[in-house]
Amino acid sequence: MLKKILLAIAALVILGIAVIAVAAIVTPTECKVEREITINRPKADVFDYVKKIKHQNTWGPWFKKDPAMKQEFRGNDGFVGFVSSWKSENADVGAGEQEIMRIIEGERIDTQLRFKEPMESTADAHLVTEATGPGSTKVRWGFTTAMPRPLNLMMLAVDMDQLIGKDFQEGLDNLKQILETPPTVN
Repeated sequence: MLKKILLAIAALVILGIAVIAVAAIVTPTECKVEREITINRPKADVFDYVKKIKHQNTWGPWFKKDPAMKQEFRGNDGFVGFVSSWKSENADVGAGEQEIMRIIEGERIDTQLRFKEPMESTADAHLVTEATGPGSTKVRWGFTTAMPRPLNLMMLAVDMDQLIGKDFQEGLDNLKQILETPPTVN
């Protein structure tokens, strides 16, 4: 009788491992999040503003979560090779760096995000501008990252699009407000 119970337990453990292995194989490893907004400003104005990584402190949601975070900059902002690094005690912000990898002038900025804390990972981010009229521009902001197996199983429990997408939408809403607000004259 004990032998049958032990065999049944062993079979259940093997079945459980097999189910987890199959789930890890069929669950996607790539995660994409993207949001967009239309801003009532000419494309050139919008692009010139968003290509500067330092401006993300004004419109991006993460600086607002910890204005006391330590930041360092290397290179010439708005050009390939510029690196912005940050370190925060706030776990929602963590530590890492963002590097401009490619710029298609007036069209697209590609950056690489290298997260160091609370968890090491990398992601490819992009900002794309597209004229939708003489004085309006659609901005698409997003990122792509890969989660190795079996960590990809976390994507079954966590909706990354919903979790990170709200931050992207908040940032784009801030960007729209900043760029559509007329400058004050003193």
